[in-house]
Amino acid sequence: MYKKSEAFSYYLMILPGILLLFAFTFVPLIYSVIAFQRFNPALGIANSPWIGFENFFFLFRIDDAREVLRNTLFIATAKILLTQLVAIVFALLLNEIGFMRVRRFVQTLVYLPHFLSWVILAGILRNLLARNGLVNDTLVWMGFESVSFLGAPGIFPWVIIISDVWKEFGFEAIIYLAALTTIDPTLYEVADLDGANRFQKMLYISLPGIAPVIVLVASLAIGNVLNAGFDQIFNLYSPIVYSTGDVIDTYVYRIGLVQGQYSIGTTVGLLKTVVSLILIGVSYWTASKFANYRIF
Repeated sequence: MYKKSEAFSYYLMILPGILLLFAFTFVPLIYSVIAFQRFNPALGIANSPWIGFENFFFLFRIDDAREVLRNTLFIATAKILLTQLVAIVFALLLNEIGFMRVRRFVQTLVYLPHFLSWVILAGILRNLLARNGLVNDTLVWMGFESVSFLGAPGIFPWVIIISDVWKEFGFEAIIYLAALTTIDPTLYEVADLDGANRFQKMLYISLPGIAPVIVLVASLAIGNVLNAGFDQIFNLYSPIVYSTGDVIDTYVYRIGLVQGQYSIGTTVGLLKTVVSLILIGVSYWTASKFANYRIF
């Protein structure tokens, strides 16, 4: 049991974090009222005309909103599914390596990209995927035509998805590697006595052993369906690929801050917040029902 003085010290320690969370997360929600106004910066929030849900009706009528929503759902869903799939396969394969030093080296090597900023990685990708970059030079040397990876609307989303999977799968695999350590080693010993090979042990022991964790991670990922990765896309996209690469966050930035349409930008952001809140609730409900996961 903690003494009251110790508990107070812990609360005091987390107080700065709580204050920052309140200041940058909850206080800005007050300004969501702009979504219900024809906001004029010169008049301010108090004097800008109130128009109710007119901004929302307008948003549902324009093609850009539907296009942005479609792009967001496609990119975010593909990122979640492929990242988890690659992370699971990688964790299962890495678990089969018998030499601990090799396993730790490989694991460290693949999760290091997670700690790199997209500002740095975007610069590297731009150089690699440029018309005269290493990738296109290699394609031309092999007899293929050069490809505009960052300028072709049909290719750009896949560049975003694949580069994000490469960056994140190593870090995501840590969860599954930890789950694999909880599997009873006697199961593998019995399988050896029965003559099972490595693939069979992986398929019938390792994979079922981490199945509850897979269900849990998949359930919690539902809440991120509308988060396609602003920092990554913002550093890589251009107007030529807006049709397939523009997502909710970049659209809000461009419409709200760059073009000065504050009411429309706030409307899009508010809609995303409400839908994300609902999805988070659904994710925790599914995690509780199918993986017995609870926060409270």
